[in-house]
Amino acid sequence: MFALDPRLQQDTLPIGDFPLSRLLLSNDSNYPWFILVPRRDDISEIFQLDVADQQQLWQETTTLAETLKDSFGADKLNIAALGNVVSQLHMHVIVRKREDAAWPAPVWGKHPAKPYTAEQVAVIRERLHLVLTEDFTFLEG
Repeated sequence: MFALDPRLQQDTLPIGDFPLSRLLLSNDSNYPWFILVPRRDDISEIFQLDVADQQQLWQETTTLAETLKDSFGADKLNIAALGNVVSQLHMHVIVRKREDAAWPAPVWGKHPAKPYTAEQVAVIRERLHLVLTEDFTFLEG
C-alpha cells in the first residue's frame, strides 16, 4: 500500500497521478515547484526501481518538465532526486525564472516557504488541466 512520507504530505499539495508517480505541488509560491513520487513501497533510490519503473519515472519526469517549461515560461528547469531529508524516492521538477526569489542560486534554504493561496492553487491546477491530458488523473483539490 502506497503511503506518502509525512514530510512530503505536510509540505505539498496533491495534484494527481501519472501511471507510476503521484504529482505534488510544493506549498511554496516562491517557485512553481513540483514533486513526482513513485507509488512504490520502501524505495529510496532510482536504482531500486525495476527497469520498467525507471523508464516510466524518466518518461513522467520528461513529460512534466516539457509541460512546465512551456506552460510556466521557464528560463531553466531544475530536476533532481535528492533524499537527504526525505528518504522516500521523489523527483523535484522546479520551474526557474531569472526574476525568481533565488535566481541563480539553488532554491533550497534560500528563502522561507511562502504558502499558496487557494486562488493561486486553483490557477495552477487549471493551467495543468489544459496540458496534462493523457495518462494523468487529477485528484480532487
